Amino acid sequence: MISYAQNDVVEISKGDSPLILGMPHTGTYVPPALFEQLNETGKKLADTDWHIHDLYDGLVDNVTSVRALFHRYVIDPNRDPGGQSLYPGQNTTELCPTTDFDDNPIYVAGKSPSPKEIEDRKTKFHQSYHGALKTEIDRVKSQHGFAILYDCHSIRSRIPHLFEGQLPDFNIGTFDGKSCDDVVAQTVLKQCQKANEYTHILNGRFKGGWTTRHYGTPDNDVHAVQMELTQSSYMLEEDPWTYLPQRAAQIRPYLQSILNSLSALNLS
Repeated sequence: MISYAQNDVVEISKGDSPLILGMPHTGTYVPPALFEQLNETGKKLADTDWHIHDLYDGLVDNVTSVRALFHRYVIDPNRDPGGQSLYPGQNTTELCPTTDFDDNPIYVAGKSPSPKEIEDRKTKFHQSYHGALKTEIDRVKSQHGFAILYDCHSIRSRIPHLFEGQLPDFNIGTFDGKSCDDVVAQTVLKQCQKANEYTHILNGRFKGGWTTRHYGTPDNDVHAVQMELTQSSYMLEEDPWTYLPQRAAQIRPYLQSILNSLSALNLS
């Protein structure tokens, strides 16, 4: 495995298996000038996919990972760069968020990003992350004849502004079956079904973000699936958002089974 960082944008680890882990929301870097534009709510960075890179660390050998180091408040790499909503008619967040998941403003009044700022962030952050991700997908596909992108996410289990009630623990998204071959979806689903102490759903509230929908082209031998975990399954869901090793140790074996099962697939 070769790891290196590209400035403050992306961290890449290269492996030789057909599996790639995408991690678009674990980063916490915010350029200092931009950080000063955030209000006290924004400066908490509450909507981070906290500790996801730690949760998945070491679960599967020889895997490639691409991790955004910047925070989603800079720009959300899992949103359509054209600004189209992933879930028309439902509450969701923007390409460059101006509110948090609870619909609270995150910028000092009058300091929200201008159209030019958004374009600048697209170039430095969004395009750089996806350039790195596409490079790894192309490399893995060239080596194996196919690639499987597993996009790693987490979110609080209760966010009334975004969804009613409590989320299942494992939220599998395949864009209603469009982003991967059914064998990929069923491989993930079967492993989740073995986790009796956790709940799961396929293509529920979260069907896969822009990354899953953009890269998931099974006819072109690229398969993508998003996993949105409840943060309650491995950490505290409120400030200080503490990683709980004993709680995480209970779910990690199931995640390991998912990743190892995907790595063993031959879709060429």
